[in-house]
Amino acid sequence: MEPVRTSVAGSQPQLLYLPYASTVRRAPAKPLIRIPETLSDLTTPVYGWWSIGETDNDLTRQHAGEPQGQRIIVAGRLLDEDARPIPGALIEVWQTNAAGRYRHTRDDHPAPLDPNFTGAGRTVTDVTGRYTFTTIQPGAYPWRNHPNAWRPAHIHFSVFGTNFLTRLVTQMYFPGDPLLMYDPIFQSISDERARQRLVSRFDLSLTQPEWALGFVFDIVVRGRNSTPFEGRT
Repeated sequence: MEPVRTSVAGSQPQLLYLPYASTVRRAPAKPLIRIPETLSDLTTPVYGWWSIGETDNDLTRQHAGEPQGQRIIVAGRLLDEDARPIPGALIEVWQTNAAGRYRHTRDDHPAPLDPNFTGAGRTVTDVTGRYTFTTIQPGAYPWRNHPNAWRPAHIHFSVFGTNFLTRLVTQMYFPGDPLLMYDPIFQSISDERARQRLVSRFDLSLTQPEWALGFVFDIVVRGRNSTPFEGRT
């Protein structure tokens, strides 16, 4: 079996990064313990009990009315370390609305909720590893990590393999965002080139005239050029 190519040092978020206050409580204090995998861990799919719906990858058509905000199209490819496509993978996204608020009971940010925007979607990569989402440009929001702390606009991505153990979670940011240089989560990745792999690229060819701006975000699951993922050392 070909060995898995590991990530370059500094290309993944630090588990303990003091400017990111939550990592002080979350970071492991003792060596990690590997739990033996069972056959079901390796072969059980994780698509949930319901099938992919027609509007699951279009977050602007999941309610009766139009959501507020700038429409965007986010598309890209899911790739392995040799740039080969990974078909049939479940990708989930979640995000704030245009005002910077999540549809979640724990989000008490005094920004309006949008009744026509839930902020969650999912899709399955095609034979070329490609995925596409239509959504709304998310807003920045305060997060109380430090004085005057604001998270840059971002979209959370969850990528599943054949089972729950192969789940990878990351965040996609937008080019030119001035908040990136102040964000401890983004800055917890010491390698500048790796940080930039989290920043999407504006694409005029993906942009739909008079409808939505287009952004490209490719995801590489492992290897020297892998996308930074949460919880991966």
